[in-house]
Amino acid sequence: MRKTSFHILRVGLAITFLWIGVLIFKQPEAWGAFLTPWAANLLPVPIREAMIGTAILDIVIGVLLLIDVFAWLAAFVAAIHLAIVLTVSGITDVTVRDIAILAAAIAVMAESLPQSIRRKMASSTA
Repeated sequence: MRKTSFHILRVGLAITFLWIGVLIFKQPEAWGAFLTPWAANLLPVPIREAMIGTAILDIVIGVLLLIDVFAWLAAFVAAIHLAIVLTVSGITDVTVRDIAILAAAIAVMAESLPQSIRRKMASSTA
């Protein structure tokens, strides 16, 4: 189903990921400060490099959503990414925003799943 509301949500989500990716590129250390100390200690690379990798991931997700190529996969990766963000950043003033973006990613993924995957899911539950 490709309703106008789906496209608005997909493009809005794409712009959000693109924008955040650019912002992280501009100040990776500042964005790294959102990590809780226990999560920062688990990183195998310095925070700056981890944040640059996050920025690249966010931009790739944003581009795929914007051009509507593998939107379901981009939204799936976005949902996993946001679940990790919620886990490692703790409860802050921006948690509610991340929950809303996670819900949007799940909605885009659900609406854009290919029919082949939908059929497999339907047959496995029957």
